[in-house]
Amino acid sequence: MNVGILGCGAIANIITNFAVEGKLGVDLTFFYDRDMERAENLASQVDGTVVLNIENMLEKVDLVIEAASPQAVSETVPQVLEHGVDIIIMSIGALMDPKLREKLKTLASKNNAKIYAPSGAIVGIDGIKAASIGKIESATLVTRKPPRSLGVSADEETILYEGKAGDAVLKFPMNINVAAAISLACGREIDVKIIADPAVDRNIHEVHIVGDFGEITTITQNIRCSINPKTSVMAAYSAIKLLNGLNETLRIGT
Repeated sequence: MNVGILGCGAIANIITNFAVEGKLGVDLTFFYDRDMERAENLASQVDGTVVLNIENMLEKVDLVIEAASPQAVSETVPQVLEHGVDIIIMSIGALMDPKLREKLKTLASKNNAKIYAPSGAIVGIDGIKAASIGKIESATLVTRKPPRSLGVSADEETILYEGKAGDAVLKFPMNINVAAAISLACGREIDVKIIADPAVDRNIHEVHIVGDFGEITTITQNIRCSINPKTSVMAAYSAIKLLNGLNETLRIGT
């Protein structure tokens, strides 16, 4: 399977490192980024090709990994799907826009393409999806990160946001993809609290789901990516596992 990458930042770096080590299970063949130097750096590691425009890779790949930004999802992912190419969307927060989500689903269906959204920086998405078959009564996420990860300065624990997932994604588009992942898995907009805490050195997500199935509580404490502290290493790992899973004959979980 030939795979192209849109956005050559922290997540793309980790994915490429796995490809270099022979642990990816697919071929990384094309790279695109507005910063050509970043794209060239990654492409050189796997003997890949840098393209000047995303269109230039779409006739030659089976799947594209979007690892750029929510803006890239709205501006570029439609082109990918129109070419009948599968897409992995890392900037899942963009899918909180119902109009965009339905547009992409329609394009995918029309062009026989698939849209994948990895679980990202949290655990338990499989269980939440299963729980959504019944009735979910409440769903909450408390995200606690070092101030730098949230792009702020704080000397003490500070609540930056408390409200619904949709608004959280708009206010923190590069930080709170987990809120979108849980909301989409639940089939409802969850309640979110975002805390900047100088006392922690990891990105911490606590999820609590209550429904007719019982209760789910998970706490994920993520190591931050050295290239970009806003990104958790687990987010990249979830994409790598998804890629490897595309060729598995035995799949565990949904």
